[in-house]
Amino acid sequence: MTHPYAVSLQDAGELPSAARIAAETRFAKAIERALGGADVVAAVFSAWTATSESDASEIDKDTANAAMRWPRAFDTAMQAGFRDLGEFPGAHFEVRLVRDSAPA
Repeated sequence: MTHPYAVSLQDAGELPSAARIAAETRFAKAIERALGGADVVAAVFSAWTATSESDASEIDKDTANAAMRWPRAFDTAMQAGFRDLGEFPGAHFEVRLVRDSAPA
């Protein structure tokens, strides 16, 4: 089974690969702990994306409720990810859903 989402640290300048990977791993562990697992991270992120790209009248209550969980979980994960890195102005974590690449 593949992981349903990917995390990448962007715009971190000359940060060594090992430190970048460690930060991404800390971020992923923290967001999964905050939300309840990898599949829940993907579902909540999907809800967050849907709400940010739609008119409020187009979003059902369950999607809206799920989306409301994203900002706090993301902030918690971001703090964990940046722990021990020092200053990297402009650096940020990017989350994206991983699409199933198997042929249909």
